[in-house]
Amino acid sequence: MKKGIIFDMDGTLWDSAAEVAESWNETVKRAGYDRKPITVKDIQSVMGKTMDVIARILFPDLEEGERQKLLAQCGEEENDYLRIHGATLYPDIRRTMEQLKKKYHLYIVSNCQCGYIELVMEKNKIGGFIRDHECFGNTGTCKGETIKLLMERNGIDRAQAAYIGDTMGDCEAARLAEIPFIFASYGFGRVPEAALKIS
Repeated sequence: MKKGIIFDMDGTLWDSAAEVAESWNETVKRAGYDRKPITVKDIQSVMGKTMDVIARILFPDLEEGERQKLLAQCGEEENDYLRIHGATLYPDIRRTMEQLKKKYHLYIVSNCQCGYIELVMEKNKIGGFIRDHECFGNTGTCKGETIKLLMERNGIDRAQAAYIGDTMGDCEAARLAEIPFIFASYGFGRVPEAALKIS
């Protein structure tokens, strides 16, 4: 029986923080808001959180309905922007996945909007390595619950799986899903308590 490795996306497989900041700033401006620009650091600080939490952090002054509308616009236009401009895939990801696929089933779970994972796989030609994927945009639940949904759908045994991510939120999601966590130490976050890490 092959073991399952589930990857986080941003800060683990690729770095799109600069491109996301640029696209969100364009969307916010086009929507008629005069606000302080969102920085790369702002985006890195919220990566790994669910989309609704990100919207509350980045647009705290907006009413909930207005915030959700702007968030949806940002997500759609972000996908369009990345489809054209791409972002930075971390070194040797494709080669690493090619080797891992020989022994493991590979999956992706992210707190992103619908269409984002598919875009990243297509843009970076890694879709052939990934058996299944799931995101917050589809489930509307926290990452730990989304991981559990993907595992259940694919018949993945908790004793035969691990989640690779780069933030404390990823560590907590793995804990909720009751699977080991592997910390991608080159990513956006810090997880001092991580027992396993890759660099």
